[in-house]
Amino acid sequence: MTFDAARALRLAQETFDIEAAAVAGLKGRLTEAFAQAVERILQVRGRVVVMGMGKSGHVGRKVAATLASTGTPAMFVHPAEASHGDLGMVKAIDLVLALSNSGESDELNAILPVLKRQGVPLVAITGGRTSTLARHADVVLDSGVEKEACPLNLAPTASTTAQLAMGDALAVALLEMRGFRAEDFARSHPGGALGRKLLTHVSDVMRSGDAVPRVGAQSSFSDLMREMSAKGLGASAIVDAEGRVLGIFTDGDLRRLVEKGADLRHTTAAEVMHPGPRTIAPDALAAEAAELMEQHRITSVLVVDAEQRLCGALNTNDLMRAKVI
Repeated sequence: MTFDAARALRLAQETFDIEAAAVAGLKGRLTEAFAQAVERILQVRGRVVVMGMGKSGHVGRKVAATLASTGTPAMFVHPAEASHGDLGMVKAIDLVLALSNSGESDELNAILPVLKRQGVPLVAITGGRTSTLARHADVVLDSGVEKEACPLNLAPTASTTAQLAMGDALAVALLEMRGFRAEDFARSHPGGALGRKLLTHVSDVMRSGDAVPRVGAQSSFSDLMREMSAKGLGASAIVDAEGRVLGIFTDGDLRRLVEKGADLRHTTAAEVMHPGPRTIAPDALAAEAAELMEQHRITSVLVVDAEQRLCGALNTNDLMRAKVI
């Protein structure tokens, strides 16, 4: 069979059109049942137990993961395994969210009477509005599609996209109703980039104690250079007798003075410093420090307490090592 590149592109475009239409169709069929599903899930004292067979099961695993990461405790239980003991994971305080395009999955339908006897609420995402699953459900969310993207109209394609979109819609509505914030999301994703940005504070990555370069206002230029070289920050703070920040001197300041041909042999730190430098508090997010540096095109920032006393310093390398940037 000769490869037809144009046909491959055309099929891809048709797939996008069909699946986009399937998702758009959900909006027109959205009813009060969606609000009822959200309300019931909000009232659950236990977990949302997501179930589904085949491709619906794969979608169900993703829906469960999305719910769990956005403030709704959830887990996936395979319907076939549920019939062989895993149904013990489901308690009366839980709610079952069942996914099935036809609503006639044998493995899923076999456990519906048991769920009913246990008094477990059931929300169905299905295209079979008169199916066995729909008849047993307390709330039915219509995820039906006119046709699959599969040319044979057999492989679950548009239908699973619609299920996924409905699951995402539930998760988004629930997180908003719960007042779920970015900080809450970060706590469930501590190992990810967002977690690092929202959970890492300046105090976690800053240099402190003797590692922070500092000199007094009347220190000689030579002492200032030795302090900068010894601490390797690329800058040094200039402080008063009580440790309050008066200014900063950086490698860039040195380069500019040299280019001007300034005589630095008899100058003091106060005479060459940049007064009123950008500072940040130790309890600020490290991401805020990164934004401050980017906004003002600086590579280091001094950390001060509420009385403007120097308590730390950090540069872009420190933020890169912490994987904040």
